[in-house]
Amino acid sequence: MRSSLNLLASVSRSRPSKLKKPTISLDHFIQRQRVISLWREITRALNKIPSSSTRDELHSYARREFERNRNITDLQHIRYLISTGKSEFEMMKRYVDEQVVG
Repeated sequence: MRSSLNLLASVSRSRPSKLKKPTISLDHFIQRQRVISLWREITRALNKIPSSSTRDELHSYARREFERNRNITDLQHIRYLISTGKSEFEMMKRYVDEQVVG
């Protein structure tokens, strides 16, 4: 049993994993989590709108903006985009709330 475990361990050490992604800094990790959180918040707000062309347009706009900025690595720029996205989301949220109530 022990020898088979050693064999498996040696095989895994000898081949680099194809799944390994480059490590990111703690600051990048935190900003990434903030971006994901903003995306989820936007998606949840959009799901409150009854199915319509407006809902689809807002969702596609948000997705395009996130995709367009996907490869940004500068932390200052990421922070700027998050704050801009939050302010745009707040404006959109007011519109969404009007659609849900109205």
